[in-house]
Amino acid sequence: MFSFFKKRAHIDHLEWLGVDMHSHLLPAIDDGATDVVQSVGFIKRLHELGFQKLLCTPHVFSDLYPNTPETIQSALDHTRVALKAANVAVEIGTAAEYMVNDTFKVTSELLCLPNKHVLIEMSYLSEMPNIEQVIFNLQVKGYIVILAHPERYNFYFEKHQRFHRFKEMGVLFQLNLLSVSGYYGKDVKKLAEYLLQKNYYDLAGTDLHHDKHLHVLTQETQSGRLFNKLGHVGFKNKELFF
Repeated sequence: MFSFFKKRAHIDHLEWLGVDMHSHLLPAIDDGATDVVQSVGFIKRLHELGFQKLLCTPHVFSDLYPNTPETIQSALDHTRVALKAANVAVEIGTAAEYMVNDTFKVTSELLCLPNKHVLIEMSYLSEMPNIEQVIFNLQVKGYIVILAHPERYNFYFEKHQRFHRFKEMGVLFQLNLLSVSGYYGKDVKKLAEYLLQKNYYDLAGTDLHHDKHLHVLTQETQSGRLFNKLGHVGFKNKELFF
């Protein structure tokens, strides 16, 4: 007897996404990897999961992580040397994740992802009051604004109109891969599913900071659950950043 139901393919890798454009893999400059040994371990494992390119985005946040292009480049150089010594052949690059707060300044020298894509975030406590003006100022300078993990801002859980407004302004949205697993809580998962249903996400990233992130990401990937949830979305990671 023939079955009319096709068995769903078991995709247990991340080659379909290809480029991780949001991570905290550089050593000892923010709340991500603590040293270069851990950096190499994280990068090696992400490469084994299927990423062909990793764009590291350390925090730039004056109160906690006052990184500069010089500190970030130094950490990147150190990591590249260590990767070569460990025979880990994967392309890595860097940009930054900018905290938009009262001390954030729009300049022409921000560290960007390719083609002037700038990654920004806000505090999880409250919306930046003039966030629309900041976005507009960035766009006037020629930047393409990416809002990191919009599903994680709890002040937007019941204010979906804010997402509609950002999309009207041309803001790109980046999903944290673990959000759809429930890792950050059921409310984050619910909002991520809403934004996926609206087709509002343009990009996805690991936002990997530590071993627990890597452990859960590995489980979700190798089980096939991550591809089943997101493989159809059509993220632009490869198109924009490969």
